[in-house]
Amino acid sequence: MLLPTSLVGSYAQPDWLIDKVKLKGRFPPRVRATELWRVDPAYLEEAFDDATLLAIRDQERAGLDIITDGEMRRESYSNRFATALEGVDLDNPGVALDRSGEPNPVPRVTGKIRRKHAVETRDVEFLRAHTDRMIKITVPGPFTMAQQAQNDFYKHEAEMAQDYAVAVNAEIKDLFAAGADIVQIDEPYMQARPEKARAYGLAALETAFDGVEGRTALHICFGYAALIHERPQGYNFLPELAGSPVQQISIETAQSKLDCSVLESLTGKTVILGVLDLSTHDIETPEDVAARIRRALPHIAAERLVIAPDCGLKYLPREVAFGKMKAMADGAAIVRGELS
Repeated sequence: MLLPTSLVGSYAQPDWLIDKVKLKGRFPPRVRATELWRVDPAYLEEAFDDATLLAIRDQERAGLDIITDGEMRRESYSNRFATALEGVDLDNPGVALDRSGEPNPVPRVTGKIRRKHAVETRDVEFLRAHTDRMIKITVPGPFTMAQQAQNDFYKHEAEMAQDYAVAVNAEIKDLFAAGADIVQIDEPYMQARPEKARAYGLAALETAFDGVEGRTALHICFGYAALIHERPQGYNFLPELAGSPVQQISIETAQSKLDCSVLESLTGKTVILGVLDLSTHDIETPEDVAARIRRALPHIAAERLVIAPDCGLKYLPREVAFGKMKAMADGAAIVRGELS
């Protein structure tokens, strides 16, 4: 359909599931942070299922066309997968600089990175069983995971990124086999560290998608608005993705008021257009959203657009997240009507 709507990945988790005060008081965890969960470990899996059902139903009620699991089972977008890999010392974490330049505990790589088993396939199976709409699942990208680790094993960082990419490649194939319609990898550090992304991040991306059959997406952003408040006027790394194997590229335009002419450099790609400003709890009107969609139309065909928030909704109150999501769906419907 024209201008389908979707989340980037995360939805607001219920307060009964996760301690949002603790969550907002730190950078997104790179190592496990089980202290964030409010539910007894004996009942946590059931709680994850219940929260995922709430996320699915909220997206359906809002009118979204492509449904995610809301990443209800995750402390952050990346740590659940990154800490499930072989070659990582979880008991003695390392330290790396976050994209803001602050030190953060991270996985310490002490051996060859390997995927021991599928990590998110049950997430996809549960999502597929509880909605009849198209579904999308996300997995952290190899370049970003390499930046969020302390390398105590590999001679060159590029080798580590390649092994992360091999692990991601196997996971992506299993996620499609489990029923995913779209698999998105999250690569925010390509924007944060463009020189390294050019040096070896693009090669890791090629490996991550090697032999993959299915609709693929990549999210690149300026960071969670709740944590990273300043927005540059443009991307440090975006046209480079035009030659990559990924089919859809998720970018943010709302908070940054991005000059949408940059979309012209993404020839042949579908753009997942961020149209919700997540720096504020003010809920956009449908017309606000429609105006942000119209800004892109001189630079890209409507047939190549998917409408989404700028980034994940994880840090918003649930009532705000739902209101913004509903406005997004209604705003897309306005422009869809105008175009048809």
